[in-house]
Order: sequence, then C-alpha cells, then structure tokens
Amino acid sequence: MPLPKAELHLHIEGTLEPELAFELAARNGVRLPYADTDALREAYRFADLQSFLNLYYELMAVLRTEDDFADLADAYLARAAAQGVRHAEIFFDPQAHVARGVPLGTVVEGLWRALGESEANHGVSTRLIMCFLRDESAESALLTLEAARPYLDRITGVGLDSAEVGHPPAKFREVYEAAAALGLRRVAHAGEEGPPEYITEALDVLGVERVDHGLRCVEDPALVERLVRERIPLTLCPLSNVRLRTVDTLADHPLPAMLDAGLLCTVNSDDPAYFGGYAGDNFAAVHESLGLTRERLRELARNSFLASFLEDDEERRARYLAEVEAYEFGDHVS
Repeated sequence: MPLPKAELHLHIEGTLEPELAFELAARNGVRLPYADTDALREAYRFADLQSFLNLYYELMAVLRTEDDFADLADAYLARAAAQGVRHAEIFFDPQAHVARGVPLGTVVEGLWRALGESEANHGVSTRLIMCFLRDESAESALLTLEAARPYLDRITGVGLDSAEVGHPPAKFREVYEAAAALGLRRVAHAGEEGPPEYITEALDVLGVERVDHGLRCVEDPALVERLVRERIPLTLCPLSNVRLRTVDTLADHPLPAMLDAGLLCTVNSDDPAYFGGYAGDNFAAVHESLGLTRERLRELARNSFLASFLEDDEERRARYLAEVEAYEFGDHVS
C-alpha cells in the first residue's frame, strides 16, 4: 500500500500514454507521424520546455470526443490511485482544444464523466482547475473564462500554464480579477523557467493561493522568507524538472534545502506520460536520489493535503491527514 498523497500539479493532457494516443488516433481517424508506440516514446526526449510543448500540443489532435476525454481521465485516475493518490486537483487546457474545433463543453463533460465516478471507481476525490495558456492573449483568456460560465459548478479554480518566459503573470491581471469575483481559486505556474520575480508578480498581481513549480524562489532569500511566512504552497515536479533541463540531475534538485528552509513543498508529476513517472514514482525518486527520509516523505504527503483546495470538506481533509499519520512504511516508499 503506497503512502497516501494528494496530487496538485497534473495536466490531464500530459497523461496521454503512447498506447492510448494510438488507440484514440485509430478511433478518430487521426494519422500520427510515428510508426509505433516505441517511436513515439523515443520522441519523449526534450531539450527544454518548448520542445516538450511542441509534442504535447501535436498529440492533442487525437482528443476529439467526450469519450476520449473520459478515457484519458479514467486512465490517469487508475494509475494515480495505484500510486497512493487519494485526492487529485487536475489541470486542463481548454484553449488548446477549442482552437482545434473541440467545444469546451465536450472537454468538461468528458472529463467530468470520469471525475464524477472517480471516488466510486478509484477511491480518489477530485477537483478541476481550468488553465489559461500564457502564450495566448489576455483577451483569449477572458473569452475562455466567459465561455466556462455554464460549467463553473464543476470547476474549482483557474491556473496559468504553457511557455513561461516572456509572458509575465501581470499580463493576466484582468482575467484573474474576474475569476476571483466568481469565487474561483487561483494558482499559476511561476518560477519554473521564468525568474523569481514572476513568483512575486503571481502573488501580488494575480493573488494566487498556490504557486505551481516555484523552483527558482531559492534565488531570492527575501521571497523564500515571504513564502514561508505566508505559508504559500509550492507544487514541485522533480522528474519534470530533470526532463526539461531545469535541473541537471535529480541529485541537484533543491527540494531538501527548500524543506529545510520551511517552505510548504509538495511533490507532483506534472505531465507523467512525458516525464517518466506518476506521483508515487516522483516520491520514490526523491527518496532514492536526494536521500529524503521516510519522515520527510510523510511531511511531503502531509503538505499535499494541507495545500489542497478542500476548504469545502474539512472532514475529508482531516481523514486524509489521519491516513498519512497512521501510515506504516514497508519496503516501498512511494
């Protein structure tokens, strides 16, 4: 039985395993420019964030129908549950689908079909977070939020993802103000490839409650002090950082120093089909490569539930936290 944990930084489109990609391509008559699943896996070698994004958006072409999105989400939830995920807050990118002619309703209804049955089928509670693509216009983000109004009973919050450098958080001030007025929770990618200043801007301009990645905060001691003082969670993704060359090797990852500094860090998988591991795999990897003790892993699991958007169900949060405290490590640490 794996360590109970929440996953807070997970792009559902990034869970598209090669086998499912080919299955959906065949279902929808989409021709992929790869001979087979092995050739596609070979393409999952990235020089940087942009090279990953190019493939990520290319493969989205196989996602067309409600069934496709439901199958994608259900496959992720089954894998996540097997690795100890008890609660998942799942990102999706509506603009990337609408631009291909897939209606927003198709995406949300398909995802919700799997999420709505997740507790019964997998024992995983869920939340859905709609992300804006930061390399698209601020106007496009506003139009996306407006289009999502009929589905806001299913959407917990908004996020900001895609290519970071050159697209500072302040660009999206207006849409985040509108989201806040609608009662939506707010997160944003900041400080992955972008500078620490992007983290500060996400906090001060967008009013984010959680920072996705936030890795580069370590370059600004004053920012680290603020994040500790205000208990702002960071959703770190160690295997992703290595695959995208944000850190050279996992042994170089600053996670231990960040925990020592008192930062509220969590460990997540980001785009696990592309980056070589799901949530439990990331826990196992930091245990092995960074020498994190089992109690440090328990701290990370505890942090994941503390950082979750479960304010509407504190009884559930307390139950998950009790599972973490009661957990007895065996031979496996994931």
